[in-house]
Amino acid sequence: MRDLDQVSWALMEQRPFDRITAVAVAALVAVAGCGGQEPPPVAVPVAQPTAALPVATPDPAVALPGPNEVIPKDAARLAEALETTSDALHDAIDAWTEGDSEKPPQEVELLALYQQRILRYAARHPKVATKAFAKLPRTLAAQSKDETAAIRELLALARPIKGSAVFKVQPPLPAADLLRHFKKAERRFGVEWEVLAAVMLAETKFGRVKSDSHAGAQGPMQFMPATWKLYGLGGDIQDPRDAVMAAANYLRATGAPGDYQRALHAYNPSQAYVDAILLHARQIKRDARNYYVYYNWQVFVLTTDGERRLTGP
Repeated sequence: MRDLDQVSWALMEQRPFDRITAVAVAALVAVAGCGGQEPPPVAVPVAQPTAALPVATPDPAVALPGPNEVIPKDAARLAEALETTSDALHDAIDAWTEGDSEKPPQEVELLALYQQRILRYAARHPKVATKAFAKLPRTLAAQSKDETAAIRELLALARPIKGSAVFKVQPPLPAADLLRHFKKAERRFGVEWEVLAAVMLAETKFGRVKSDSHAGAQGPMQFMPATWKLYGLGGDIQDPRDAVMAAANYLRATGAPGDYQRALHAYNPSQAYVDAILLHARQIKRDARNYYVYYNWQVFVLTTDGERRLTGP
């Protein structure tokens, strides 16, 4: 479980072989995780007739950022870009989730990617980030601090992998389907669904990473085969529903929900990993739209040839 936007995927080879692997990186690779020359193709009752409530729509005056939109280096402009992007992203998510489309619309994908890239930049430039966050509204500033702290924690665990490394990626299961799996696991094992979602974010960016880790961890929640035999409940290690249920089973067995610190440390023996998961989970609890934001964060990998993005628009 490395930085596919948090902890580098390459980090997994450092995990003990008798435990679940480390983060599939959601922050460098950054989860919350992969590289190569060119990534392989993705196999991927109204009581009275009153006026209907309006459906939120993105502000048409907000221009959509391109996949490689320039990130401002100045603190004031960085704050402005982050605030504008985050506001537009939440509006776009409201419109999407109130509709009937499983696939995120283009504006959600582009805005989420730009927000993610801004926060990754902020995580690497703490002095600029501190000045920028001081210019943000209180709620957004607190959220941004948590998110950059999570990314920074996972980046600290990451190390570059060979530029020639090949990774398999795939489209994730629809966000609504994954959410049902998280909540079903919470009902059965008592492990908060937000924590389970944060784990999948860090491990494989909600299943986008298909490759096994160097240590042999497999599936969207990155289980070692030996651990899966004990906690997999007879399911398929590659199946998102089975993997989420197994993760909840494992976390319950190791201390959750009474002691998430202990349980998450058993999942990945790194305090940085534990802190990152709890920071992301806290943001989902504060605003459920952040689940959909994180769902649209993409896979990045740090290689010896530089950082590369493997998925997304």
